[in-house]
Amino acid sequence: MDVRQGIHSDHAKTLTTEGIRKEFLIDDIFVPGKITMTYSHIDRIVVGGACPGTSDIALEASTAFGVDFFLQRRELGTINIGGPGVVTIDGEAFELAAEDGLYVPMGTKEILFRSNDEANPAKFYYTSAPAHTAYKAVKINIADAESEALGDPKTANVRTIYKYLHPAVLQSCQLCMGLTKLNEGSMWNTMPCHTHERRMEVYLYFRLPEDGVVFHMMGEPAETRHVVMRNEQAVISPSWSIHSGVGSTNYNFIWAMCGENQVFGDMDFIPMTELK
Repeated sequence: MDVRQGIHSDHAKTLTTEGIRKEFLIDDIFVPGKITMTYSHIDRIVVGGACPGTSDIALEASTAFGVDFFLQRRELGTINIGGPGVVTIDGEAFELAAEDGLYVPMGTKEILFRSNDEANPAKFYYTSAPAHTAYKAVKINIADAESEALGDPKTANVRTIYKYLHPAVLQSCQLCMGLTKLNEGSMWNTMPCHTHERRMEVYLYFRLPEDGVVFHMMGEPAETRHVVMRNEQAVISPSWSIHSGVGSTNYNFIWAMCGENQVFGDMDFIPMTELK
């Protein structure tokens, strides 16, 4: 497990490109036959990927969590961005095709991941946050998600947001999670940008070609920085940081949030005239 400390905004201003990538970038998320895990002290979110073969691999807690099993005091959301596979939780199997998601409640003792075809493996991206009560396990396909179309071709940001773990779709303690798709010809996401002091966020960028990149914008509005992101890499966004991006082509991304509330529109928008 890779452990990341919380970073003060004043500290972040002093970091080199290498330092920013070390603190905020999460790469190598999908490793064949393995489960990866990054633990951030920012709201204690856990981020990772499972890329199984046709045999089950189990998500387990390290001793660093101080619990008997991973979801003893946590909840989890996962979205599959690969081939079809199965997530089995406490003996109940859920078939997840590409872009299907699953909410796994606190108290779940066993979580197993499996691909249907080793030549076309599933890629289960998951996030987890501390929880206080157990709700119902729910499978969500993209048609079940609450969708919202945003943007304008004139500003190259036409996109559809699909809310999977969201109060309008299911109950969770604090974890929110969803998927955003940019239309062909659109490259900008979340611009004009915002912060939300009450929540942190993690982005996973995917559906990028091998030579494609996203310039992920971060930092305080008057002290912006960027991280060059490639396919299937994630980036941690503290509550003090903007989180926006522009790609060399259109792309998809999965967002996950945890913190004080689950109000999707709770954002502190930054006027374009104030960015530096």
